[in-house]
Amino acid sequence: MWLGSSQQLDKTGIREVPLLSTRVTVVDTAHDLCIILDHQLSLDAHVTAVCRSGYYQLRQLRPITRSLSFEAAKSLVKAFILSNAILYGLPDRLMRCLQSVQNAASRLITDASWCDHITLIL
Repeated sequence: MWLGSSQQLDKTGIREVPLLSTRVTVVDTAHDLCIILDHQLSLDAHVTAVCRSGYYQLRQLRPITRSLSFEAAKSLVKAFILSNAILYGLPDRLMRCLQSVQNAASRLITDASWCDHITLIL
């Protein structure tokens, strides 16, 4: 659904929508079915939240992966990464953020340093 360019949407300035006998306040972001939608339907807020959560979850997984076999740790991190596969087809700037989380997950599994080149790890 196309609602107009970002400049056109910014010009509208709608803050309340009348609905029957009440008025509904318009917000910048909304959560629906575990997806954060912003007023431009760009998924910027959702990708930011996914990346923030991803790094947090990887920090929580680090001590656990050391006590698992390589295959078990690999399966655990694969499930974590595949849970975000629904975000296919995003603009490059958003995909780079998600790719950095995937690269961090790869480094976690291989116990590589953050300064090691990711191509060799993958």
